[in-house]
Amino acid sequence: MEANAKLYTLNFDEAKAYLWAALFVACNMALPQLFHLIPQGGIIFAPLSLVILAGAYKLGWKVGILAAVASPLVNHLVFGHPAWGVLQVMTLKLVVLALAAGFTAQYFKKVTLPLIIGVVLVAEVIGGIGELAFTGGITATIQDFTIGWPGLLLQVIGTYFICKYL
Repeated sequence: MEANAKLYTLNFDEAKAYLWAALFVACNMALPQLFHLIPQGGIIFAPLSLVILAGAYKLGWKVGILAAVASPLVNHLVFGHPAWGVLQVMTLKLVVLALAAGFTAQYFKKVTLPLIIGVVLVAEVIGGIGELAFTGGITATIQDFTIGWPGLLLQVIGTYFICKYL
């Protein structure tokens, strides 16, 4: 499935980039609260990743980076989640996801399910290696696939439809 969609690349010197990043941070404050109503909802669905993936794919890696760095930090400061020990790993994984999504969209200039699946898988592998470097344990990395597969599926399908229809 391929979508005809307009993809953008906003730069750091554009006010729109910061406005969109702020909107993504706001979304990333609301979505986790909804998903945390489900037992282990944050681990299963990774709602921050959906917004970062869709935003970076649609508006470019720079907007994605802004939101990827700010979202977990603002959530930690306001809600206490993610916990301080997880904050660095989550930020790293979101930054990798934003870079992979933004560069893929910029290079291919189209939205397809295989491209988005590739972005998610590449980001999971690179982010998982980074997580191993930070934590020294593989349990959390494996959880992304064993427990978090519904979230990965939500990221792929959600990003496709967001980029196609917004």
